[in-house]
This record gives sequence, structure tokens and C-alpha cells, in this order.
Amino acid sequence: MNKYEELSKIFKTLCEPIRLQILDILSCDEMCACKILEGLLISQSTLSHHMKVLINSGLVTSRKDATWIYYSINRENIEKLHVSIEELTSQKDNCICQKTDNNCKKA
Repeated sequence: MNKYEELSKIFKTLCEPIRLQILDILSCDEMCACKILEGLLISQSTLSHHMKVLINSGLVTSRKDATWIYYSINRENIEKLHVSIEELTSQKDNCICQKTDNNCKKA
């Protein structure tokens, strides 16, 4: 999978408002599903679906402690996402347009 496909997968994950809200809730600290649900107007099964998508994208991690599952933001992958967005949106010497016949620089 190339870098654009990887970023696209993450952006698809982030295009759902509930998932953004979950990330916002988790920005405070690690939480169990019952605490996350307190801030949302969704069912447990809907939360489970969204958590699975967030975990599969690498934005959230989970750990089991007895019968509880705790979720937290994957800070390392969030930092990688920040770097990727910065690289994607910054002017650079090896710009993709340099590999085409078009000149991307302003006249």
C-alpha cells in the first residue's frame, strides 16, 4: 500500500463525526467503553463498530483488563499522521509535479 492509500484509509476513518467525537473524548485519557458512551448518543453496538474502525486504522489502541476493555489514542500514529499531512501540504524540492511535464510553480 502506498502512502496515499494509507492516508486515504485514515481520512476515511476520520470523515465520520462520531469517530472525531470519540477521539476528542479520548484526548483526555484512556477510557473504558462505558465512559465513552456517556458522552455519546449511540448504542453499545454502534460504539463497538466505530472503535473497531478506529483501532484498524491505527488511531486508537485497546487493552483488556479483566472484563473491561480500555481505549486510548495511539499517540505515535497520530504524530505520524501530523508529519504526513505536513509533508503532503508543504512545498518541496521533489514535488510530484517535477516528475511531469507541467510546471507547478507560479509564474
